[in-house]
Amino acid sequence: MSSLYPNASASFGQPVTATDYDGAPILVEPEIRRLDGAVREVSVPPFSPPVRRGSLADLPFDNAAAVPDAVVLSRRTADGEWTEVTTAAFADQVLALAKGLLAQGLAPGDRIAVMARTRYEWTLLDFAAWAAGLVTVPVYPTSSVFQTRWILQDSGAVALVTETAAQAAALGPELDRVPDLRHLWVIDKEHLERLAEHGAEQVPDAEVDVRRGMLGPDTLATLIYTSGTTGRPKGCALSHGNFFAEVDNAIELLYPIFKARTVEEPSVLLFLPMSHVFGRMVAIACVRARVRLGHAPSLKPEDLLPDLAAFRPTCLLTIPYMLEKVFNTARAKAESGGRTTSFDRAAAVARRYGEALEARQTGSGSGPGPALRTARAFYDPLVYRRIRNAMGGRVRYAICGGSPLGSRLAAFYAGAGIEIYEGYGLTETTGASTVTPPLKPRLGTVGWPMPGTKVRIAADGEILIAGDHVLRGYWDPQAGGVVPATREGWLPTGDIGHLDDEGYLTITGRKKELLITAGGKSVAPAPLENWLRSHPLISQVMLVGDARPYVTALITLDPDGITHWRRMNGRHPVPAELLVDDPDLNAILQRAVDEANRLVSRPESIRKFTILPTDFTERAGHLTPSMKLRRAEIMRDFSDVVEALYAG
Repeated sequence: MSSLYPNASASFGQPVTATDYDGAPILVEPEIRRLDGAVREVSVPPFSPPVRRGSLADLPFDNAAAVPDAVVLSRRTADGEWTEVTTAAFADQVLALAKGLLAQGLAPGDRIAVMARTRYEWTLLDFAAWAAGLVTVPVYPTSSVFQTRWILQDSGAVALVTETAAQAAALGPELDRVPDLRHLWVIDKEHLERLAEHGAEQVPDAEVDVRRGMLGPDTLATLIYTSGTTGRPKGCALSHGNFFAEVDNAIELLYPIFKARTVEEPSVLLFLPMSHVFGRMVAIACVRARVRLGHAPSLKPEDLLPDLAAFRPTCLLTIPYMLEKVFNTARAKAESGGRTTSFDRAAAVARRYGEALEARQTGSGSGPGPALRTARAFYDPLVYRRIRNAMGGRVRYAICGGSPLGSRLAAFYAGAGIEIYEGYGLTETTGASTVTPPLKPRLGTVGWPMPGTKVRIAADGEILIAGDHVLRGYWDPQAGGVVPATREGWLPTGDIGHLDDEGYLTITGRKKELLITAGGKSVAPAPLENWLRSHPLISQVMLVGDARPYVTALITLDPDGITHWRRMNGRHPVPAELLVDDPDLNAILQRAVDEANRLVSRPESIRKFTILPTDFTERAGHLTPSMKLRRAEIMRDFSDVVEALYAG
């Protein structure tokens, strides 16, 4: 065993090091199993014992009993100000809304669907529904009427909560096709407040206590429908015990985020969709660990930046796209002010500093030398502090998932004073199954298995996962409920990857997304797509090449990046479709493709690319709500463009 948390102290604004972790638990090194010399299986024992009784519904009431005046959430008021919510106040609100749901006749195990952006009421509804013995079913607010109807039908939801009256009205013509649905409430119409008032008159507190007492770790907590890059979405049946196994071990492992109080009280601003398991898991972890949680409803920078400035979180839950956007925006501002060279030097220093920190923490180097520390200190007020200020000014940590971040950007943020915990997981695994171990990162990987998790690489390269956080099964009403999803305890993920000699996992792509060229070469598109997507002029990239003689790429343009490029080059504003043949723009993107091709062999490299006149969007059916490519739909809609890439 080795401790990753030596005693010491650090000043704010410096890169996170071993100085911030006094009192944290001992981290056990993973157990590694090899086959024919290659690492095939890695496991880490649990940090926290399994929960044997109770449910997530108990958390608000346990918190209120233990520390009634502690602040566990912050809520946006109508005038945009943040107001604190104590554990006692939150428990009272959960109890009142649970009584309101019971007053409407909802029975134990009934499904209640929630269609809303990330906001305080989402977390309130989750815990109130559980206290009433119900099962929550998230629906993305961007889902089509058809998608929403199908989820309501398949889940057998008896109630639906929408955020807006417009969402409810859009579903109106379809409600006759959802026979189980008996209730429809709208958050913006203050229906939840009315439910709570009605419940106070009709239902005694003891009835909620009885409902809570009926729940246990094996009880179904939620049905989360996969975003469905292929085929019809499936409902993942996650239990209360699945969430406990996930969040309890995450809280202990990510001690600096959830438990350390060496600098200031930790806080998390959640802006990713709560319809996704990632956001739900972190929200539950914050309530479990009594970390102040705030909700922001928009990912748009113009909406999010004021929330970050007002809330000032110490940790963000994010995706690579957001971190790329922050970096590219900062560089564009520097370029507009004639400071491009200075910014690029600062970025290079931060990357070297982050890499040196990694080398010291993994024992492969001595850490940043005097010259590098001096350079970093020089650029901190000029560049790094401005980037931290854009995130609220107090951010020291970020949990990043959804797709690979890339070692260059991870090293940059580490050097700039923000430690990135990159993770990998699925809806089926209640969130993360692997995560960067604190103070022992391996840039470019997604870390070690979470405590209590086993990761195995199958003969064909597919990643298999086992652990108490793996779902009970898939929801199948035709089969009478939940059907198993594992084989001998192992969940096939559909992802491919490899484990290195120290047990770190690297994701190389999706099994179903592998391109097999006409020459028989297997090509994983993710590495090149992710590398190119970090370019400031590029929004999305999709590789093509299945059964083709070589690999090509469809590229879409980033609107903000293109606007900045036009201004810096004295170009008149023109629609994106008029830029696809611009020789200067094509030359810039060709250099980016050439640089990306250095990552792979010649048969895997991109031989040709084309710029599309429009971006891939969820509305057009080209992206899932979690920003993953719907490859079949893109191929269908741009088939003529693809054929032109191979003409002749």
